[in-house]
Amino acid sequence: MTSKEIRELAPAEISTKLREVREQLIQLKLRKQTGQVEKTHELRTLRKDIARLETILTEKKAKASPAA
Repeated sequence: MTSKEIRELAPAEISTKLREVREQLIQLKLRKQTGQVEKTHELRTLRKDIARLETILTEKKAKASPAA
């Protein structure tokens, strides 16, 4: 998922997507431990997606509540 696509989402949708991606990462880690994963690069991709989602969510929250 690209940053541009994420920025178009509402904060609630980003939170939902973040939860889904984290669950995918957990499942993939478990499969890796049992030797069932052929595409190990997916772990890195999911971690980067999580970082993107968290960063943009933080930016949106900062815009919504400006510092006093």
